[in-house]
Amino acid sequence: MSAPLPAPTAPPPLPPLPPRKDEATRRAELASMKRAATGLLFLALGIFLLARWFEPSIPWLGFVRATAEAALVGGLADWFAVTALFRRPLGLPIPHTAIIQTQKERIGRVLGAFVQNHFLTREILAHRLHTMNVAERAARWLSEPDNSRRLARHLAVGVAQAMKSVEDAQVRALIHEAAVSRLQAMQLAPLLGNLLSVVATDQRHQVLLDEALRIAGEALQKNRDELGRRIKEESPWWVPSAVDTAFQKKIEGASQRLIEEVKSDPYHPLRLKFDIAFRQFIERLRSSQEVQARAEALKTDLLAHPAVHEFAGSLWDRARDAAERFTADADDQALEPLARGIGAVGSSLLANPARLAELDEALSTFAAGVLERHRHEVGLLIEDTVRRWDPEVAADRLELAVGRDLQFIRLNGTLVGGLAGLIIYSLSLLMQ
Repeated sequence: MSAPLPAPTAPPPLPPLPPRKDEATRRAELASMKRAATGLLFLALGIFLLARWFEPSIPWLGFVRATAEAALVGGLADWFAVTALFRRPLGLPIPHTAIIQTQKERIGRVLGAFVQNHFLTREILAHRLHTMNVAERAARWLSEPDNSRRLARHLAVGVAQAMKSVEDAQVRALIHEAAVSRLQAMQLAPLLGNLLSVVATDQRHQVLLDEALRIAGEALQKNRDELGRRIKEESPWWVPSAVDTAFQKKIEGASQRLIEEVKSDPYHPLRLKFDIAFRQFIERLRSSQEVQARAEALKTDLLAHPAVHEFAGSLWDRARDAAERFTADADDQALEPLARGIGAVGSSLLANPARLAELDEALSTFAAGVLERHRHEVGLLIEDTVRRWDPEVAADRLELAVGRDLQFIRLNGTLVGGLAGLIIYSLSLLMQ
């Protein structure tokens, strides 16, 4: 039986990048490297002249002279090559020199395409964004009390400022139009039928009857005097007052007994009739075109009433006044509920690694997709920026970025040239 394959291990983390240096430091380092490379070149020139002068009397100086001569040639060749990238050597109009100054448009185009095609792909962006743990960082930031309070204050002030900056009439009209258009597009009768159908589930609509009976009983008690007065007014003149009073008591007693009987008996005939009438009304709301037409007409009349427009405007006025008062009087205590809510969002995310991973994946995918769709704009930005640079400015900036490393080419050219000269001179002697 073969041994199980080892589990894949995560790639080792990349070493941290060195700290960025400011422009003054980079210019000083570039100047220092130029002096070192030029100094080595002049040292090779001095050694060559001295060795050439004394070589007739000291033959072994031929090795020194050949080494210095080749070092001088290599150093001069690399000085010319490095200098020709940024400017014309010694100011001479030599063809194919000052390459960056004369070809900066093409360089900008190539650089923009290079960044676009090799740095702004979906895979690279998604991997980079995923390793940044954006969702976790945001959740930790939100869970800090100081941060949640600061964000709550910014949100409160921002909402208040935004509400101040808009026209009141336009917002009122927008609220009214949105509410009215939504209600006008809605069929009122079927919706009301569905709502009442839910109410009728498990005989819950009988609560409506209980409430109606309670209201009727209270109204009967509160209006006893009015009932007696109306009985006396409607009764013939020749009927004695005692008969009217007895008749009123009969009415009140019968009404109270009926109310109590219906309230205490879940199977009372009146309840059964109410149940049938309630369900028939629901069915008419759902299927009767006549009932639906009356409901739509009622809805249209209601929405056209000025009170609806005033109500929509009052919603905006109350919201704006509340925001202004909240902003003017807001302190840490007033903002505490909002701050706690913001902090709770961050804490809940941190307590749920699965949800945090889903959110981080969604954010990474979304951001990578947006950046990839617009990566050509980044390439055009780089190309246009380089094209707008002054040629000398472009050469100076690029030399400042990579010139120090290019000076090592001059140093290596001088040293390698000298070594090559020594080897060639030695071989030439051996071949004689």
